[in-house]
Amino acid sequence: MADEITSSGTVDSARLTSYFDRIERLEEEVKALRGDIREIFAEAKGNGFDPKVMRQVLRLRKMNPADRAETEFLLDAYKAALGME
Repeated sequence: MADEITSSGTVDSARLTSYFDRIERLEEEVKALRGDIREIFAEAKGNGFDPKVMRQVLRLRKMNPADRAETEFLLDAYKAALGME
């Protein structure tokens, strides 16, 4: 905290502004990327793929194999318990 506030009690406004500018620029990039992702899902849907299922598969792909196997095991167990298989 000593680096952000000088001994006279003032804030380094140039540095602080720089941080906010960088954060805001990155937030705009993220917003643009989300738009790109929406367009890809729309394209996939137009070609007959189900975006909801694609999102589920993306979540599974991000998991490590052990976690994915556990999730799939539990899903199968829950479905069987509910008579869904």
